[in-house]
Amino acid sequence: MGIKRIFDFVVSLLLMIGLLPVIAVVALLVRWRLGSPVVFRAIRPGLNGKPFCMYKFRTMTNERDDEGRPLPDKDRVTPLGEILRRSSLDELPQLINVIKGDMSLVGPRPLAMEYLPLYNLEQVRRHHVKPGITGWAQVNGRSSISWAEKFKLDVWYVDHRSFALDLRILFLTARNVVLQHGVCNTGETKYGNFSGSN
Repeated sequence: MGIKRIFDFVVSLLLMIGLLPVIAVVALLVRWRLGSPVVFRAIRPGLNGKPFCMYKFRTMTNERDDEGRPLPDKDRVTPLGEILRRSSLDELPQLINVIKGDMSLVGPRPLAMEYLPLYNLEQVRRHHVKPGITGWAQVNGRSSISWAEKFKLDVWYVDHRSFALDLRILFLTARNVVLQHGVCNTGETKYGNFSGSN
């Protein structure tokens, strides 16, 4: 077991214990305002594209149009959901993913499974490491940068990853969360869904 895995496990476990009151309060608020389920589960590609179940606190309603299709995210995110996203509190359940070994504290953010066949040979290298709760792209623009920029930053991390870089990213993440840098209110990137053309 490498130092990164040990660090991920120990820090995530300590955070889970230390933040348990916050997690409990958020869970109660989500249950009160949005109902069940409190935790949103999504299948995401992990290391080498292998699927895993990622956890997040729910931030959206289940509202659908007349044909039964979910409304756009911006129409379903509640005021509570916006607060959770801006503060990154919706990401707290992903500490479980890190403890389980599906994710790391630092790495490229896990995106939708349907994006996998759309990546070019350079972009797909973002899956050569475990996905992370935060990453190099998140501390360099998060939702405010283009897909091309995001993937370039992800691959840069893959090529330059180190324990020192991870510590730097964690520090910058904490700063950005406090200052709310690069956050999109609805949680969507302003460039829309990835189409493979970027």
